[in-house]
Amino acid sequence: MRVFKATGRSLRLGTAIAVVSALALTGCSTGEVFNQGYVVDQTSLDLTPVGSSREQVLLSLGTPSTTATFDSEVFYYVSQKRTRAASFMKQKLVGQSVLAVYFDEEGTVKNIANYSLQDGRVFDMISRTTPTGGLDQSFLAQILSGASGAGSSGSMARSILGGGN
Repeated sequence: MRVFKATGRSLRLGTAIAVVSALALTGCSTGEVFNQGYVVDQTSLDLTPVGSSREQVLLSLGTPSTTATFDSEVFYYVSQKRTRAASFMKQKLVGQSVLAVYFDEEGTVKNIANYSLQDGRVFDMISRTTPTGGLDQSFLAQILSGASGAGSSGSMARSILGGGN
């Protein structure tokens, strides 16, 4: 009897240690998944075939995440999936989808493309640069082109400084 009592006691102690250890380990794995942005729905995408109007795209897909209006108008619908192993760790980008709706000059859909992380680089929602229609020249190139008289600004600078034509 005495051996049975000691074995039962150690069995209960072992079970208690196993339960506490399991609870402690489940508390450590607090992985989180964050879904952000527009999730593409196939039925709403079917409502916007090639040739549909800009208004029809806005009605079926909603307001785009961002737009591009310099070369040809494009609506971008962006969604990202990020994970984090623990609440104090930094989020890691694991998936991204960019639905691009291209319009022609008349405002009708010309092409629809769906891009992911495998297609290229990460899509930057906040761009700090604005494209311009002029030439992209360095400071030195601007000074040399002005000094050589290649552009109208060089001739204007000579006329102001008394160089004349």
